[in-house]
Amino acid sequence: MDKHEIAKTLSDMAIIFELKGENPFKIRAYENAARVVEALDDLEVRIEKDTLTEIMGIGKNLAGHVTELYKTGKIAEYEKLRKTIPEGVFGILEIPGLGPKKVKFLYEKLGVTDIGELELVCKHGSLRKHKGYGRKTEEKILHGIMYLHQNIGQHLYNHALAAALDVFDQIASSPLATRVEIAGSLRRKKEVIKDIDIVAGTKTPDKLMKFFTNLPQVERIDMSGGTKSAVILKSGISCDLRAVSDKEFPYALHHFTGSKEHNVAMRARAQKMGMKMNEYGLFKISGKTEKLIPCKDETEIFARLGLKFIPPEIRENMGEIEAAERGLLPELITEKDVKGILHVHTTYSDGVNTIAELISAARKMGYAYLGICDHSQSASYAGGLKPPDLKKQWKEIDGFNQKLKGFKVLKGIEVDILSDGTLDYPDNILAGFDFVIASVHSHFNMSEDEMTARAVKALSNPYVTILGHPTGRLLLSREPYKINMHKVIEAAAEKNVAIEINANPHRLDIDWRLIPYAKSKGVKIAICPDAHTAENMMDTMFGVGIARKGWLTPADVINTWDVQKLIKWCEE
Repeated sequence: MDKHEIAKTLSDMAIIFELKGENPFKIRAYENAARVVEALDDLEVRIEKDTLTEIMGIGKNLAGHVTELYKTGKIAEYEKLRKTIPEGVFGILEIPGLGPKKVKFLYEKLGVTDIGELELVCKHGSLRKHKGYGRKTEEKILHGIMYLHQNIGQHLYNHALAAALDVFDQIASSPLATRVEIAGSLRRKKEVIKDIDIVAGTKTPDKLMKFFTNLPQVERIDMSGGTKSAVILKSGISCDLRAVSDKEFPYALHHFTGSKEHNVAMRARAQKMGMKMNEYGLFKISGKTEKLIPCKDETEIFARLGLKFIPPEIRENMGEIEAAERGLLPELITEKDVKGILHVHTTYSDGVNTIAELISAARKMGYAYLGICDHSQSASYAGGLKPPDLKKQWKEIDGFNQKLKGFKVLKGIEVDILSDGTLDYPDNILAGFDFVIASVHSHFNMSEDEMTARAVKALSNPYVTILGHPTGRLLLSREPYKINMHKVIEAAAEKNVAIEINANPHRLDIDWRLIPYAKSKGVKIAICPDAHTAENMMDTMFGVGIARKGWLTPADVINTWDVQKLIKWCEE
């Protein structure tokens, strides 16, 4: 098992302990251990040297569990515990808004053991008979079940990408493939992925297909053919491989990248120009004859159709073809354009790493500045900082800035937007930060008008720099709260407040479909990883993908600027 799988098992154990009514301290210990393990860069070394107990939060028992998982892939205690709870109960835990405490009540008091039984209980009105569970609770659970059903077979981008790269590397290193690329919604960097599409050029398609279907990553073969095979990977994600000749590769790559809407528009354009376009080629039509127009890559395909190259991320038929025709496509932002990281949590609140560790990691990644951004005081569940904590943290940051050369640590905060739209600190404290991210972390069930007014009021505070994860969504887990984002964007434009692309792959919020509107209003964007570990800072890449889907250039994103320009803008 790798560290991610181990962390997931420890987290699952915490849930089981809560379902079993175990000591809260034991539950918290396993939750914390999961976060710690997730952040470790030297897990294998520590296991070999038996030094896991030197890490804060990892006692002898937990160290034994981690070692057992690493060496055997399972924990005897976990396997025994899991068998005491019906498997369907774990499915109920996937429903948005249902945590272990509520699920424990449903299981123990009402005998609900799977989602189907829960749906019947809610539809029959049985739940509302119990104290604390009314009609609204039933409706909320039913809505959560519907949301869960709608997202069956969907996967977060980062999970799908990891699985795809694992397969891609195997195929790319094989002499059977002349060219290979990941296509589909992954190449377009959609936030949620249904399946993986891979296109490969080959001279021996039959051999390549046999190689693909026999990879160790494959759990089940759904279809095996001469030019297409479909499998289910051990990660649970469906993966299709298309095998074409090297000559056909550019056309197949364009076609299987999509989107469907983009492809339809491209075929219509080709037809108007006396051509035919499909996955096998671009053909000149003369009477009843078709002649292949040779293209060595996608750039040549677009050129033959009178277009500049259209980056995969924006192939959604949202004006990209017209812009390419007129030479108006922007130079999209790249990962190399990002000069610094904002929105990073430390051990002062709910982060895993110290400021020193985060500085070291950021410098190794090539960044020039780091924006520390812990939670504010009302977020007690996340160790929110009281004013004395802030003074201590600021003093530590000042000490680093006195020593560091060519690198700047910025004093930031993720301040809670309270239910009435005020902020979690008074202005005299907010004035001490270099930048302020304001975020909603509570009271998600407000009406659209109330939530919109709440966010707009927060943006009117002169010390707010960035609006954090503006819709509160958790992909495949929690829907966005009701909010009029067009009004919020207009308020951000008026107050010169940036809006965050929260690059955490569970969020990717603001939605990329809203970004062009924000850009049209002159709103700047901050690409932030919302990192709680040093490793999480690498999530910035996912935010860049979303920025590219939103047609953003480096000039649109505040953390592509050098630190002096950023600080000056924050002070304006």
